[in-house]
Amino acid sequence: MTQNDVPNEPILIEATFLALHQLGGSGKNDEINKKAVEILNLPDSVLEIMHTNTNMTEVDYRLAWARTRLKNFGAIDNSARGVWSINTKFSHIPKVDGTEVYKRKSIKQISEVSPLSSSSGTLDIEDDTPAEIRNWKQRLHEVLLKMDPFAFERLTQRLLRECGFSQVEVTKQTGDGGIDGTGKLKINGIITFNIAFQCKRYQGSVGASEIRDFRGSLTTDIEKAVFITTGTFSKTARDEAATAGKQQIDLIDGEEFISKIAEFQIGVKEVTDYIIDEDFFFNL
Repeated sequence: MTQNDVPNEPILIEATFLALHQLGGSGKNDEINKKAVEILNLPDSVLEIMHTNTNMTEVDYRLAWARTRLKNFGAIDNSARGVWSINTKFSHIPKVDGTEVYKRKSIKQISEVSPLSSSSGTLDIEDDTPAEIRNWKQRLHEVLLKMDPFAFERLTQRLLRECGFSQVEVTKQTGDGGIDGTGKLKINGIITFNIAFQCKRYQGSVGASEIRDFRGSLTTDIEKAVFITTGTFSKTARDEAATAGKQQIDLIDGEEFISKIAEFQIGVKEVTDYIIDEDFFFNL
């Protein structure tokens, strides 16, 4: 299978809009992607094709573009918490014309201070990256891949602490059976779970066998397990992690990992962007 076997953007735009309708009008990236894949009944062989220049699958990459296109079309909006929702003007419309949305004139973003913007100071959504994953996320992914392995584990340790984990320890011994660290998580100040995590700096996709190996390394005192990667997880890996009757494995892929780093501003600093509504100026 090749990238040519992945549905084109107009098809994915229509599937994304329909997915949001079926999700009740709103959803997060992973929920929307999962529902769109279900609507299109895409096979595993297509879902595991990787995009050339990112840590995403080709399907997820094009679905990110679909959300950007729909947002510029005015059909959907996204909140600061990463929740996408159908704009009220489109809530009564059951479907959109993907080709019409795809051809919509772009809105330019002008960055005030970001050193990652182009030399002209503009970032056009017609460049080869969807708005929601543009530039700084790509650069941060490159940085993560070049980090010292133990430094990456310490970064994961810091992130888990920021997420509310305590007593987070990184395992520094070799031959540790796949467990890179342990910690505790208290829910509502009452119930405490023993957690084990594994973190892998992958460019590609984590497979089902790696999930099974991690599960096999867990001791009986571990109540929750988290697998973290800078890459992505294949569908078979996600299915394996959620297999009924087995220890459930929570998964954090590269996109979620980077989003959490940004949320807690660990080694990154937020800058201000402005969205220019060109139609406003030309139609005054």
